[in-house]
Amino acid sequence: MREDLARAGLLEGQVRIPAGCAIAAIVATDGKPMSGHDIITSMEPMRERSSGLGGGFAGYGIYPKYADCFAFHFFFDSRDSRKTTEAYLEQGCEVVNRELIPIRKMARITDEPLIWRYVIKPHRSVLSRLQLDENEYVVRLVMHINTSIDGAYVFSCGKNMGIFKAVGYPEDVGRYYRLEEYEAYQWTAHGRYPTNTPGWWGGAHPFGLLDWSVVHNGEISSYDANRRFIEMFGYRCTLQTDTEVITYIADYLLRRQKLSLQETAHVMAAPFWSTIEHLDMRDPEGARKRAELAYLRKVFPSLLVTGPFSIILGFNGGCMALNDRLKLRSLVAAHKGNRVFIASEEAAIRAIEPDARDIFAPAGGVPYIVRVDGVEGGLA
Repeated sequence: MREDLARAGLLEGQVRIPAGCAIAAIVATDGKPMSGHDIITSMEPMRERSSGLGGGFAGYGIYPKYADCFAFHFFFDSRDSRKTTEAYLEQGCEVVNRELIPIRKMARITDEPLIWRYVIKPHRSVLSRLQLDENEYVVRLVMHINTSIDGAYVFSCGKNMGIFKAVGYPEDVGRYYRLEEYEAYQWTAHGRYPTNTPGWWGGAHPFGLLDWSVVHNGEISSYDANRRFIEMFGYRCTLQTDTEVITYIADYLLRRQKLSLQETAHVMAAPFWSTIEHLDMRDPEGARKRAELAYLRKVFPSLLVTGPFSIILGFNGGCMALNDRLKLRSLVAAHKGNRVFIASEEAAIRAIEPDARDIFAPAGGVPYIVRVDGVEGGLA
């Protein structure tokens, strides 16, 4: 960035550098599939929020033929790392399908790894022997591959969903992966402007684990505390960026602890103690809420995410948008008919739906939850 400004004869203070990163989502609440065309278009007005060092998308409902299987997306550094990974997968899983992920060559996207898709089913005998359900087995599988097999990175491993990311501007990344050829009832997107971490293929957003995917604008000042806590439970942060830990926090709270989306939001963006203490104890609902919020703060203090952030957490059946408590990063939402739009800027929404209605900015620390009718996996 500094080199680009120097070549233009400008100093950093002489140009507008926005508050980093662009995020967006489109949700068809009636479950009807949409091509990836619109989500790519929505990122174009926010190009200056990116630096060309990372872009990506997540689509839900894109693999209906394999809806009961896990779709693993891999980056491989070499054929040898791919063969090693295949041998490891086949020890405990049936590989239903394997293929290169189709791409469209683009001059602005370089240094490509090998990009493969594997559709797998864990063997029931293995799950029985290890006394694990399939989700926990897949999480352990991913952590092992990402920490122990050189040159292999799992960047997507959910059911009937997939993540597509690269080093590049998001609109280029979308066309690179030919997302207009996919159909999903929900799309999320990210354009990266890294400040403290490197721009590389594995560090682009979204970050995924099982069906969760996270796109994030901001900076996590609590990263070390969050990471130290979450790694006590078998997660491993290996992808050289602070955002990765949010995905693992979501999995830990929602899947392992079985918290609701609202409760998870109240852990990650917990109200200030002064806010909790001012809830009216004379009102039964106020007393109940005060007790609940105090309990969550006391039980999960190390999972409070501090620093400026806006995130979109995708899952099978919907998504949740969330700001930090002080709303230090922009986030707006709107709808028209059966489509809901979320983005860093209103311009991203207007680019694909000029007549979008009821545009509003969710309050800091208050989750905005969108659910899709008729899709299993929606959370309370």
